[in-house]
Amino acid sequence: MHFKKLEEEDPKKLEAFQARIDAEERIEPKDWMPDAYRYHNIRQISQHAHSEVIGMQPEGNWLTRAPSLRSKKILLAKIQDEAGHGLYLYCAAETLGVSRDTYIQWLHEGKAKYSSIFNYPTLNWADMGAIGWLVDGAAIVNQVSLTRTSYGPYARAMVRICKEESFHQRQGYEIMTRMMNGTKEQRQMAQDALDRFWWPSLMMFGPHDTDSPRSKLALQWKIKRATNDELRQKFIDKTIPQAELIGLKIPDPELELQADGSYKTGEINWEEFYNVIKGNGPCNRERLAHHREAHARGAWVRKACTAFNEKYKGELVLN
Repeated sequence: MHFKKLEEEDPKKLEAFQARIDAEERIEPKDWMPDAYRYHNIRQISQHAHSEVIGMQPEGNWLTRAPSLRSKKILLAKIQDEAGHGLYLYCAAETLGVSRDTYIQWLHEGKAKYSSIFNYPTLNWADMGAIGWLVDGAAIVNQVSLTRTSYGPYARAMVRICKEESFHQRQGYEIMTRMMNGTKEQRQMAQDALDRFWWPSLMMFGPHDTDSPRSKLALQWKIKRATNDELRQKFIDKTIPQAELIGLKIPDPELELQADGSYKTGEINWEEFYNVIKGNGPCNRERLAHHREAHARGAWVRKACTAFNEKYKGELVLN
C-alpha cells in the first residue's frame, strides 16, 4: 500500500487534525486523517490482534495437561477470551481500509509482527501462572492507557479487553500463589517460570522511546498515551511487591528499591529482543507454521460461510 509522507499532506488539514487531537476528540473511520496516522494504527492494531491470536498457542499446549478440571475450565475460558480479543482488534483494524485477509497474509509472509513474548516455550504448568501474571499483567498496564487512544474503534475495543485481561492476570497469580504454598518442587517450578519470563515480559513494552522513531508522532497524536519506559516502570513497580509477597525472587542482581518507592533494574538484553523480533526466537518458526496450517485447514469453513452469505444476502432465513 502507498502512504503519503507527512510532508506531502495539506498543512491546513494537518493543523485541523492536530487541533482535534489536542481537544481530546476521537478520530473515527470516516474522518480525515494523515496517512502516517492511518499507517501507524494499521501497524499497531494488527500487531496487537496477531499477538492475541498467536498467544493462544503456548497456553493451548497445556489444556490437556491441566492439573484439575477447574484449572482446565479456567484456562479454556482464558484462551477463548484471547480469540475474542483478536476478533475485536481485527474488526477495529479493518476500519482503516485493510481487509482481514490482507492482515493475515502479512503475518504469514513475515511482514507483520506480534509480541516477542509468544516466541518462548511453555515448559510446565507454572508457565501458565507466569504468563497470566506477568504477560497479561504487562498487557493490562499497556492496554489501560490504550482505552484513551485517539482512534475511536481501537479505544472502544480496549475497554472490554482490559476487563477480561484483569481476570487473566488474577488467574496467573493464583497459580503462582498455589505453587509457592506447595511442595519444594512446586516452589522451584514457580521460581524457574519467573526466571524465564521476567525479562521477556519487560521487553514486551518495546525499546526505549529514544530508539524508536515512530514514538514521537504516536505520542503527539495520542495513539500512545505514555512512553514505553513509563509503562515498563509502572509494571515493574506493581509486580515486584506481588512477587515478594508470595516468596518469589526477581531474577535481577541489580534490583534496587529507590527512595521514591520505585525500583531500579538492570539493563534489558536488547540484543535478545531484536533477535526474537527478527524471527530467531526459540519458537518463532513453530508458532507461525502452526498458524499457517490452522488457517489452511479452516479455508473450507470460510468458503462455506461466504457462499451462505452470498446466497441469502439480505434475507431472513427461518428453519
